[in-house]
Amino acid sequence: MSLIDELTALRAQAEADLAPVRDAAALEAWRSKYLGKRGALRDYSARIGALPAEEKAGAGRAFSETQKALEALAAAKEASLAASPAAGHDDYDLTVPGEPCVVGRRHPIYATLREIERCFSRLGFSVALGPEIETPYYNFHALNIPPNHPAQEPFDTFYLEGKEKLLRSHTSPVQVHVMERQKPPIRVLVPGKVFRPDVADARHYPIFHQVEGLCIDTDVTFADLKGILSVFAKDFFQRDVSMRFRPSYFPFTEPSAEVDCSCIFCDGKGCAVCGQSGWLEILGCGMVHPKVLNNVGIDPERWQGFAFGMGVERLCMLRHRIPDIRLFHQNHFRFLGQFG
Repeated sequence: MSLIDELTALRAQAEADLAPVRDAAALEAWRSKYLGKRGALRDYSARIGALPAEEKAGAGRAFSETQKALEALAAAKEASLAASPAAGHDDYDLTVPGEPCVVGRRHPIYATLREIERCFSRLGFSVALGPEIETPYYNFHALNIPPNHPAQEPFDTFYLEGKEKLLRSHTSPVQVHVMERQKPPIRVLVPGKVFRPDVADARHYPIFHQVEGLCIDTDVTFADLKGILSVFAKDFFQRDVSMRFRPSYFPFTEPSAEVDCSCIFCDGKGCAVCGQSGWLEILGCGMVHPKVLNNVGIDPERWQGFAFGMGVERLCMLRHRIPDIRLFHQNHFRFLGQFG
């Protein structure tokens, strides 16, 4: 019998031996017997070298085809065993209930973010995104915050590459990008992650999320700003809330205001959440400063607008009565599982 005939017989015998295999251990024993370092196929590899030159080519092809065929048989059997739920388990109980499939859910911060976007999309705002790594020009200077000016301190951040790049400390740089590439009228909502070197406590964290809005047109007033924010607050909290605007200062808006809404927990009567004041601070806002418009090439004599910004974690904590911002970042499934 020639070596090629012996390989054909070996392949037939291997197929016959593989048929009754029913578990991974038996399959591994079969592999070792035929394909292992000391397996039957290895003996033929050594014998090919001793054949006459005219027989080597044919025997080599037969050896290679036999090896590939046995490997394919092993792979097919392995897949068959894996697909069989009772493979290797004669006592498998088909009546035992399967393990429940755990369905993921949206993180409460991003669920709140989507809800804010929904509210403002109904008011005609589109969403604009931008880079989290910025230059000092976009993070500070274009927003009327000069270099080394004290106004830069509240917006300080983490610097990269010798202060030539930084992690944005607010989403306002995206407003600058939008105004540079888009002609008015403009109405955009800017959500995103921001960074500040705050010490982590119940109300502060070095990484948090903001949503800012920008509206630029020929006839936009502070009254329009108040109306839009009032509609948003009622839509977001799903109740009738009062609004209070307190004068404040932001370098990129003038005039500027901090915005409070009547406490959603006590209806403005005073409680522990609102510090007995009846009011909850929710955002800052103002009319876009003319210098900011000039910096992006928009004529402040023709165009004007307003901007507002809010912390997503702040609104989420108010809505769900969450006492500590650090809970959002600890990956406690019992905590996160409360939010559908």
